[in-house]
Amino acid sequence: MMVEYTLFPLCEYAVTVRFADCIDEAVNEVVHGTAARLEAEKKEGIEEIVPAFSSLTIYYDPLVIDYIGIGAWLRKNIRRSEQAARRLARTVVIPVCYGGEFGPDLSDVARFHGMTENEVVTLHSTGRYRVYMIGFSPGFAYLGGLSPRLATPRRPVPRTKVPAGSVGIAGGQTGVYPLATPGGWQLIGRTPLKLFDPRRAEPSLLAAGDIVEFQPIDAKEFARWREEHD
Repeated sequence: MMVEYTLFPLCEYAVTVRFADCIDEAVNEVVHGTAARLEAEKKEGIEEIVPAFSSLTIYYDPLVIDYIGIGAWLRKNIRRSEQAARRLARTVVIPVCYGGEFGPDLSDVARFHGMTENEVVTLHSTGRYRVYMIGFSPGFAYLGGLSPRLATPRRPVPRTKVPAGSVGIAGGQTGVYPLATPGGWQLIGRTPLKLFDPRRAEPSLLAAGDIVEFQPIDAKEFARWREEHD
């Protein structure tokens, strides 16, 4: 099967392979399938392969391999029909305490859509979300699959510090802040789970291709979870 792509230099030590200009599950499957094949055929000078929504970036050592060499390596491997083995997608259930101090923007999101807060929580927590990529900060998963009925603009003024574990909405996406960072997403809840922990063998709880489901919990369950797992 011929895979259509566009190759262009990103800088003197990186090139980007673009498959499309949209956020689409089928395209994302091509991205990660291709990344897996390239990892399996990695050659000297290739340092890192980073998949994104609809593209992947290859970082390389320009003293070992150049742009032309990268192009030849891609032509040899990117269009092969055989599929490299990929990790089966996991389903990760993330408990979330919605609203109150944990979700200060829940009422604004509900008002924006003419819903009650409970309707927003029900719609958000019954969704099934795909991890398209990890980026922005360590362990931050960009999730696709948010209901269009919940798509909400970012806050006009970002917060200087968003607590770790905060669950937010920005445009047509939802996500969880793994670390305390600035951010402008609409915060509707918080999870007691640690999305990123450098002490773990796999520091990021989520990986591209995972499926995420959110499970509502109350404040007592949140506190109990924290006490048991901290």
